Amino acid sequence: MEVLFNTFVVLFIVIDPLGLAPLFYALTQGGGAAYQRKMALRGTALATGMLLVFFFVGDQMLNALGIGLPAFRIAGGALLFLLAIDMVFARQSGLRSTTSREQEEAVSKQDVSVFPLAFPLIAGPGALTTVLLMSSSWKEPVVFAGMLAVLFLVLGITLASLLWASTILKFLGETGTNVISRLFGLILAALAVQYILDGLRNAWAA
Repeated sequence: MEVLFNTFVVLFIVIDPLGLAPLFYALTQGGGAAYQRKMALRGTALATGMLLVFFFVGDQMLNALGIGLPAFRIAGGALLFLLAIDMVFARQSGLRSTTSREQEEAVSKQDVSVFPLAFPLIAGPGALTTVLLMSSSWKEPVVFAGMLAVLFLVLGITLASLLWASTILKFLGETGTNVISRLFGLILAALAVQYILDGLRNAWAA
């Protein structure tokens, strides 16, 4: 149960449903409620598909590339630590955001569900790394099924956050979302360091 809770915390912080709300609102502003609903549903569905691919075949991908799990834990921990730093300082980097040119392209497009919503806002490098570590670390059927349920739970919360983006933005405001993001970033930094320590411990034992 503790493993599933920890997995939920990491995945929730990495995807950051509350932090996505103002970004999604800005991307779809002026499109109407029906357009926003369509983009939220399609973007979440596409991101779910991407994350499920990494969840089910991520281990085979590592084996095919000759990458051991300890090495991926260390690399994944370092990546998540960089993401945590961005969250603590309330800034957007290439890990979870787009460049200025990419933002201009997204604004000019009518369909933002694939880019930048599904990738990199929902299923970004941090989320893909986390999902791959989830599926590679635990092979027990019960835990594996539990982690799959956790993944769907977080994505369900993300969809709800997108659908209620305007309400969340009015209630929390930018300052409120930044405060929550900083708190989550601090927790993620500690979890990222733990990933690195576990990877070093496993590599040393091997």
